[in-house]
Amino acid sequence: MAFRKVIFATAVLAIALSSPSVASKTKNAAVPPSPTHPPSPVYYVDIADLLDVAGPFQTFLNYLQKTNVIEIFQSQANTTKIGITIFVPRDSAFAALKKKNTLAGLITKGHLKSLLLYHAFRKFYSLTELSKLSRRNPVATFAGSKYTLNLTDDNGGIRVKSTWSNAKIVSCVYARAPVAVYEVDKVLLPMQIFSSQAALRTVCGWN
Repeated sequence: MAFRKVIFATAVLAIALSSPSVASKTKNAAVPPSPTHPPSPVYYVDIADLLDVAGPFQTFLNYLQKTNVIEIFQSQANTTKIGITIFVPRDSAFAALKKKNTLAGLITKGHLKSLLLYHAFRKFYSLTELSKLSRRNPVATFAGSKYTLNLTDDNGGIRVKSTWSNAKIVSCVYARAPVAVYEVDKVLLPMQIFSSQAALRTVCGWN
């Protein structure tokens, strides 16, 4: 009789443990609550403010604001996970072009906007990643798949080549995901805009 009571009690206990409510409580009791981790910080940078303060980039910044391309760049930085990389010519690079008014006139053809977008990649790249990116030449720019650049190693430095320009990255202005800004010593001039030597001479003042 005592043996039957033991069997009955064991069966009742097994049924109770198998019920969803009890099983859940038993499981939760055995497993400590997982620690909560604060979300990783997200860093945003105001690209216009950065260019205004960081260096002699007023010409490039003025063109960005005039064409509203600055808003496109800022949106890419703020609303995408992949970020943006921008190559910014210093003011002296624009001064080296004989007729800046000719550049400004490109806006009537829709080319000035493309020219500015040509100075950016739709992804954040550190200097190390840019160096490795040279293996994938040519690289499409923000201006579209036909607007490409070639990156090459230059004795430890990096050159950014377009059809008509061979610019060098001379400094890292800012490089923290999602935004990378690198100073270049020349304006990047694509063939899609300057399709002939004559067009290039007009802007650069070549004989």
